[in-house]
Amino acid sequence: MLSGGIPSELTRMNGLQYLDIASNNISGSIPLSLGNLIDMAHTPDQEGVLFKIVHFGVVSVYKYTNAYTDSLSVVTKGQQLEYTTGIAYMVNIDFSCNSLTGKIPHEIGMLTSLTNLNLSWNHLSSTIPVTIGELRALESLDLSRNELSGQIPTSMADLTSLAHLNLSYNNLTGTIPPGNQLQTLDDASIYAGNPGLCGPPVSRNCSGTEITPWTPGNQHEGMSDALSLYLGTGTGFVAGLWIIFCGFLFKRSWRIMWFSFFDRVCDWVYVRVAVSWASFTREEQ
Repeated sequence: MLSGGIPSELTRMNGLQYLDIASNNISGSIPLSLGNLIDMAHTPDQEGVLFKIVHFGVVSVYKYTNAYTDSLSVVTKGQQLEYTTGIAYMVNIDFSCNSLTGKIPHEIGMLTSLTNLNLSWNHLSSTIPVTIGELRALESLDLSRNELSGQIPTSMADLTSLAHLNLSYNNLTGTIPPGNQLQTLDDASIYAGNPGLCGPPVSRNCSGTEITPWTPGNQHEGMSDALSLYLGTGTGFVAGLWIIFCGFLFKRSWRIMWFSFFDRVCDWVYVRVAVSWASFTREEQ
């Protein structure tokens, strides 16, 4: 039942590797100083305090002896998992199920060792930052149920460790970026609730029209009408020529009339040309 904003002082905890404030009433924006969590910027090693507590059971810190015997429930990869010794390698930020607003800060890209990032079920807006592609160790990313807009950055294809992705129910638009890793997450439900997205694996193609299955009828439908018109015109023309030819062949009087008409036309043309030429030569003189 925690409320209020995320205090910037929280990001001064340089050794913090696991931050979970999910399912509270946290409001306001995500601090830009998130990049100060420097232990989330390098891979956990055997020199870390958490590693020693988990694997050796006790560790002396300021003359006090602490024991680690509990397991921890982590929501990651779309499911709730129990971690014991494996928690030493979990670099996690979970701000889900709150009332956070504003944008996802670009500084998130500085936390290059994050394995789990869950910002779902908030009111985050603006675009997904391009720097999200810097989180090469990220195995689970959940940005669902927000108000994110714009295109999915192509840098997301660089998340080669990504095994779980959920961008559903936002206002994302444009082409889903290609990439070997994103192609392995071939599930349309990842992008559900974003009607402006197009390209595989969603059914809407990026020309703005729905994909129509190929059939022979669809292929030739536009061609059939034109073919019928040309075929009808050609048939009529050939039939007309044959009627005239047969008339000339069997009717002697038709042949006489045709050649007489042709002779008269030739004589008329010859006379007109001769008169015009004579008139032209007189004017030149």
